[in-house]
Amino acid sequence: MNFSDYAKSNTEKIAELFSVDPTRGLSSIEIEDRRLKSGMNILAESKTSALSIFFRQFKSSFIYLLLFATVLSFSLGQNTEGVMIMIFLFINASLGFYQEYRSEQTIELLRRYVATRVKVRRNGKVDTINASELVPGDIVILEAGDGVPADIRILEETNLIVNEEPLTGESVSVNKDSNLQIKDDVELYEAKNICFSGTTVVSGGAVGVVFAVGSQTMIGGIARLAGKATRVSKFEEELAKFSRFILYLVIGTLAFIFMMNIVLKGFSTNIVELAIFSIALAVSVVPEALPLVMTFSLSRGARHLAKERVVVKRLSAIEDLGSIQMLCSDKTGTITENKLTVHQTCGEDKRAPIFMGVLGGRYLVTKERGGVPDPFDVALWEALSVDERGKLTSYTIVSDIPFDPIHKKNSAIIKDGDDTILIVRGAPESIIDISTISNDQSENTKKWVASEGRAGRRTIAIASKKIINDDISDTELTFLGCVSFVDPIKESAKQAIKDAQVLGVKIKILTGDSREVAGTVAYEVGLAKSQEDVLTAKEFFALPDGVRESALEQTNVFARVSPEEKYRLIELLQKNYQVGFLGEGINDAPALKIANVAIVVESASDIAREVSDIILLDNSLEVVVGGIREGRAIFANTIKYIRSSLSSNFGNFYAVAISSLFIPFLPMLAIQILLVNLLSDFPAIAIATDTVDDAELREPRQYEVGKLFAMGTALGIVSTVFDFIIFASFYKLGPEILQTHWFIESILTELLFLFSIRSRGFFFQAKMPSFTLIVLSVLAASATLIIPFTDLGQSLFHFTAPTMASLGFVLGIVALYFITTEFAKMSYYRLTNHAQV
Repeated sequence: MNFSDYAKSNTEKIAELFSVDPTRGLSSIEIEDRRLKSGMNILAESKTSALSIFFRQFKSSFIYLLLFATVLSFSLGQNTEGVMIMIFLFINASLGFYQEYRSEQTIELLRRYVATRVKVRRNGKVDTINASELVPGDIVILEAGDGVPADIRILEETNLIVNEEPLTGESVSVNKDSNLQIKDDVELYEAKNICFSGTTVVSGGAVGVVFAVGSQTMIGGIARLAGKATRVSKFEEELAKFSRFILYLVIGTLAFIFMMNIVLKGFSTNIVELAIFSIALAVSVVPEALPLVMTFSLSRGARHLAKERVVVKRLSAIEDLGSIQMLCSDKTGTITENKLTVHQTCGEDKRAPIFMGVLGGRYLVTKERGGVPDPFDVALWEALSVDERGKLTSYTIVSDIPFDPIHKKNSAIIKDGDDTILIVRGAPESIIDISTISNDQSENTKKWVASEGRAGRRTIAIASKKIINDDISDTELTFLGCVSFVDPIKESAKQAIKDAQVLGVKIKILTGDSREVAGTVAYEVGLAKSQEDVLTAKEFFALPDGVRESALEQTNVFARVSPEEKYRLIELLQKNYQVGFLGEGINDAPALKIANVAIVVESASDIAREVSDIILLDNSLEVVVGGIREGRAIFANTIKYIRSSLSSNFGNFYAVAISSLFIPFLPMLAIQILLVNLLSDFPAIAIATDTVDDAELREPRQYEVGKLFAMGTALGIVSTVFDFIIFASFYKLGPEILQTHWFIESILTELLFLFSIRSRGFFFQAKMPSFTLIVLSVLAASATLIIPFTDLGQSLFHFTAPTMASLGFVLGIVALYFITTEFAKMSYYRLTNHAQV
């Protein structure tokens, strides 16, 4: 049967078809039997095997060049070179495989944190399970903000509205009901009594029976035809631009050098040897370990953040988090505890607002369904006396409408004996507007609410009416009064805000609370100069354009902000900033989707979690700031590697390439160039573990290819000068002597430059390098000095043992290079005053 058949079947037939009692749900035995037939409720995923990860290491234009050089070597009888190139390829691929495989394991581990949960009726009670455990016939309970976890035939609903954009492409949400569809062929958009997997409940609620799971759902069928689009971050875009830039530059330069060798030396030149040399030289200048460094850095960062109970849904989001300049958040739960207690009430009957507030809420219903009640509901329930809790049993909840963030209220219909009562709760101004209330009482209530707000206390108002002649409109209500709540400020909030300011991150509060409450809280944590330093969204958008821009920059607190207004505020901020947004409700989804980095808390609605990049298992501003710091550290270490590779590699590249034009032999053999590449990149990979100077974390930074290239060229010239000194000192002594000493100088200068470029200041003023970086650098330097003295080094790599005098000369040149580089680096930063790279 397809969805059309279920749409045309009445609810009794549906229950009979799946052999389920909607009031009790399936039994444990039935669940297991059905799972064996239907499988798990998951879409088929292409699992990445270890073998595919290994072969993925060879998917690079530079690897293709080396493979070509390998084939060329074997075909011309240069077997030693061919074998050595293959060994280098295998070592590089193995290192990449190890880190990428660990990265895949990290992502798999993080997926466990973000499993979708769903409320079901099983064995006669309501339980909350992972959506992947659903089977056909399960009775599912849907509420506002829930993602629909399977294809479901609605059995009963209350004002149900669903967003079906993922399936139909229509952004307008649709009303759903449980009524039988009469039409023979029901189209997707006509199936009003079916909720499809992948859609989202915007408002209202429903109970339904699952009729399709996993790949059998409508969205599962679509998934089989098309892969899921991947969100490309700003970081990934900039990295791709950088890689293309280097590729084009190197290929152009090498083509020129290749042709000049032929022009100057004629066709007597060994074309094959020159071709292999050119390919090896091309590979040597490219920072081919950059993907490896990034994978290592990001997976390592993800593991660190997971320990701090911060879950990233995509690894590159960590680096994006480090780049944000503006963090927007509601104050509730991040700056305040969101653990409310009733402070006091106003109204003729001081207890009525509390008692009727509980009846108009969802505390008992939510607890019964195994969910976490709203903090307001918890506070009102805890304020009830034992007698009042006993009286609640005489009332029956007929239906309820969840909180509407636009109109700032929710409502419930209650049965009390023969009487039916409508109870409405919400923002005081919203409830006063729809209540029958005298002017004096209205003014006094507003003054009381403002007074409580200035004390930082949140308020709600409650009103009700008897329903006569089925009139359930929320008009002409009897105003019962207001309740104020204390929501303590988190102890960590003030320090977290100070830490954010040190990192150059501005924080703005976008809240639905009143201006008094928002202003008081912001003032207490240092975000506002006074309690009045706040604008409501309505006031802000009423400003003229020029004034609005200034107000947006100067104001840190925006109150009474609707979902659409949050979206518009973030859109305006993005004109000048990289913006992160921390939200949780279904009403936050539009703002989360447009933000550069979308952050949600663990209790966030399904739709908010779906569009998020990062999930906080602890709702705290402190952990967000910690994540920003981690992202900055990853960026700083990545830039260290790029600076080091560009400057050193370009210096050696131009020196070796140009010198090849003036001597009858190659200044370095292809196999020697590849060995230089391997030994210098080996410790460079450990840069991901390095410590970072505090100055590198103080402000957001962006990749700027032009500035990176400018620095690489400037400091690369220093490297080229010292390479020419080695060339001038040894080229007359023969090929092997020049190649040996150039090999030693190349690697040792690259290793020392890595330690120099770690900091913008003098080397000895920087933080201590990481232990891993020191150890791997010492091992690489030791191998560099030992290899020329070994039989393997002399027979395979064509080195010759240097004399102590010549080795001492090279070491002196290396030390002088380090000193020169330190002064050149600091002079470059002083002259350019680069803030970004």
